[in-house]
Amino acid sequence: MNGLLWIAQIILAGVFLFTGFSKLFTYEKLLKVIEGRSKSGQIGVSRGQDAIIGVAEILGAVGVVAPVDLWPPYILLRLAAGGLALVMVAAGIYHLRRQESAAPAVTMFLLALFVIVGRWPQ
Repeated sequence: MNGLLWIAQIILAGVFLFTGFSKLFTYEKLLKVIEGRSKSGQIGVSRGQDAIIGVAEILGAVGVVAPVDLWPPYILLRLAAGGLALVMVAAGIYHLRRQESAAPAVTMFLLALFVIVGRWPQ
């Protein structure tokens, strides 16, 4: 089970590092792609809001794979995964309001939830 949890943590970290850095460093390119395939045209998120979301995703990704245990076992990891799950709840609501597919957000939410439950102390 530990190996499966590590695989889930690495997938979470990889996905959120990629999306977080793309939100921080390629905002204009990302904006053009999203607005091009969107039904409503406007993205509805400012550059500052997108940067905050990107930083939160990067911090969550680092927290999910960080080998540091400052508090009781896996508390930092569970807090980071919980933060990523909350970001995915907000992303799912955002995509549903824009009449887009929320499947990636739901998938990442469930993966974060799997990590939280798997790392919960017995």
